Amino acid sequence: MNRPHIFFLPLMAHGHMIPMLELAKLFSSRGVKATIISNPAFSEPVTAAQESGLDIALKIIKFPPQESGLPDHMVSLAQFTTDELVGKFAKAVDLIQDPVEKLIQEYNPCCIVSDMFWTWTVDTAAKFGILRLLFFGTGFFPMCASEEMARHKPYKQVLSDSEPFVLPNLPHQLWFVRTQVPEFQQVEIESHFSKLMDRVRESEQRTYGVIVNSFFELEPEYVHYFKEVLGRRAWNIGPILLYNNGDEGRSERGNKSAIDAHECLTWLDSKKPNSVVYICFGSMAIFTRAQLQETARGIEASGQDFIWVTSDVGNEDGTEDGIPEGFEERTKNKGLIIRGWAPQVMILNHPAVGGFVTHCGWNSMLEAVCAGVPMVTWPLCAEQFFNEKLVTQVLKIGVPVGSKKWQLGPAEGVPGEAVAVAVCSIMASEIRSRAKSYKEMAKRAVEEGGSSHKDLSVLIEELRAM
Repeated sequence: MNRPHIFFLPLMAHGHMIPMLELAKLFSSRGVKATIISNPAFSEPVTAAQESGLDIALKIIKFPPQESGLPDHMVSLAQFTTDELVGKFAKAVDLIQDPVEKLIQEYNPCCIVSDMFWTWTVDTAAKFGILRLLFFGTGFFPMCASEEMARHKPYKQVLSDSEPFVLPNLPHQLWFVRTQVPEFQQVEIESHFSKLMDRVRESEQRTYGVIVNSFFELEPEYVHYFKEVLGRRAWNIGPILLYNNGDEGRSERGNKSAIDAHECLTWLDSKKPNSVVYICFGSMAIFTRAQLQETARGIEASGQDFIWVTSDVGNEDGTEDGIPEGFEERTKNKGLIIRGWAPQVMILNHPAVGGFVTHCGWNSMLEAVCAGVPMVTWPLCAEQFFNEKLVTQVLKIGVPVGSKKWQLGPAEGVPGEAVAVAVCSIMASEIRSRAKSYKEMAKRAVEEGGSSHKDLSVLIEELRAM
C-alpha cells in the first residue's frame, strides 16, 4: 500500500509543538511516514517519542538562522513580546524557507502540515507540486469569529471602549467590547504584527485545507459555518490528546514535569471529590506583580483547596515567580504551588479537581473538556477572548472572571474579589453535568466510527490517492 510521507512544521512554542507532535504520532499510527522539522530547543519531546518506539523522524534546522541577526538564545515565540521583535521574528521565519526546501528536495514528501506562521510554505508546496495543509492548533469557532471580526470591524461602530458590540453573521449572538480586540487590529497604521497576520490570512486562502484539533459535537454550527459559509476545506480530527491518553502521556504531555507525579497524586488523593481548583495560565502569560497579588488574595478569599502553577506566570520584572510573601505559608494546608511545568492532563483528570482557572488557550480548554472540568475563563491575548465566548456562552461550561483587555505584555485589571467570586461559583456550579457530557462526546469522537476518526480516515485516503 502507498505510504504517504508528510513533513510537520510546528512553531517554536510549547502550545504549538505539543499538538503538532501528537498530530504526527496520530498520522504515524495510521500508516503515514511522519517527519518533524524543529530547532534544537524544541526537539527533546520528539526524541523522547522516538525513544519510546514511535516511528517519527526528526530533522533539525537552526533557529534563529544566522543571517537573521538575532542572538542565538532567541529560540522561542514566547521571547518575541514587542512589535519590533515580531518584525524580526517574521524575517527570521522567512529565512527558514531555504533549508526546508532543501529537505523537501532530499526526502520528497507528498505534503507539508504547516503551522500558520510559516506562511511561505504555501508557495513552497506549489513550487514542488505537493500539498500544504494548515494546522492552526485552534478550533472552528475562533477561526469563524476571527474571520468575521477582520471582515466587518464592528469595533469601529462603537463610541467608547466599554460600549458593547455584537459580532455579525455568526450562529450565536456574541457581544464584545473594543478593549478585547488587539490594538494592532484596530489601528489604521500597519504594525509588524498586523502585517504578519495579514500574511497568515492570505496564505490560508491558498492552502489546500485546514486540519482542526476539534470534534464535530463540540461546535457543530461552526464546523458548518467554516466549511459551507466561509467555503474552506477542513477536517476535524480532535481532540488529538485523547489518542495519547496512557498514564505516561498524562504526566509528561509536552515537557518534563517539575513535580513528581506520585507526589502530586498523593496530595490530590487526600482531597475530597470536586474540591480542588486548578490554576494555570499557559506557557506565555506574564502578569504585573500587582495582579499576582490580587490573584493570590482572591484564591485565599475563596477558601478553596487549590493547585497554582507559577512556572509560566512570571511577573513583569522577571524576578522569581511573583507569589506574595507569606501567601504560601498561610495556605500550606489548602494549596499546592508548582514552580515549573505541571502534569496538567493528569491533574485535570483527577476526581478531586472541580474547576480550572484558565487563560483559554485552545490546548488547555480542550484538556478541560476532555476531563469534564468546568472553567473560570481569564483570556489574555491571541484568540483567547473568542475561546472564552465558546466556553461561557455557547457550550455553557464556564464562567468569566471579567478580563476585558487584550494584553500581550504584563497583564492586569482583575481584582481579587472577582477571582474569589468566580472560583466559588465554578466550584459549586450546576454546569458540571454539562461539562461531563462533553467529555463523553469527546471520547466517542476519536473512537472507531466516531466523527473525528472518520474525518481522519477520509483525509489519509485522500493523501494516499494523490
